[in-house]
Amino acid sequence: MNKLDLNCDMGESYGAWKMGDDLAVLPYVSSANIACGFHGGDPGTMRKTVAAALEHGVAVGAHPSLPDLLGFGRREIRLSPQEAYDCVVVQIGALAAVAASQGGKLHHVKAHGALYNMAARDTALADAICRAMRDVDPGLIVYGLAGSELVRAGQALGLRVAQEVFGDRSYEADGSLTPRSLPGAMIEDADASLRQVLSMVQRGRVTTRQGTEAEVQADTLCLHGDQPGAAQFAKKIRADLEAKGVTIATV
Repeated sequence: MNKLDLNCDMGESYGAWKMGDDLAVLPYVSSANIACGFHGGDPGTMRKTVAAALEHGVAVGAHPSLPDLLGFGRREIRLSPQEAYDCVVVQIGALAAVAASQGGKLHHVKAHGALYNMAARDTALADAICRAMRDVDPGLIVYGLAGSELVRAGQALGLRVAQEVFGDRSYEADGSLTPRSLPGAMIEDADASLRQVLSMVQRGRVTTRQGTEAEVQADTLCLHGDQPGAAQFAKKIRADLEAKGVTIATV
């Protein structure tokens, strides 16, 4: 495989509170997952981030969350499938309207934080998210953790799916991401991150925290824009991937 999408979570500032350096990261990614107000992203931030992404030729995606502004969407909140469906419909609809106002269109949907992790293992929740996408716009692409329930739910509903991998997160033996609360969950060394990404892209395999290998399909790579030095990290990863013959392009 010699093609890879680089995506980044963006537009997560809220009011006077700032998160990440979106404008510095945008030149190095091919798709942006933009917060929709439930964990970050006030209306003005949504508009400005969408406009900046379109200006850079970056695909615009919705980044829906559990309703958890205080916890930045990283706390698990139990919702019924119907409640989850309703939350995702509202958030996709909001960002779709913002995109339309800026002359753009939504390309994909990537769930945020706890919603993403819960949907990776919860079939009913994954199905609710994908049904919300289908009912709003069946052309939207599901961005989900490679090999997860969210990927399977999207495929079952006939949606296009982009299987996502991470260069700055370690993996468990079952292919899930190491919880952030555990030591070694985050990979901060750029060279180690590049080695992991190349293994996933070129070999379809990742070395887990337990020392075993897990199979992964790498369609899109997540870069975290809220990490220290995120722009330089994104610049280096993109340059190194292109030097290895990997074309960076949206799904």
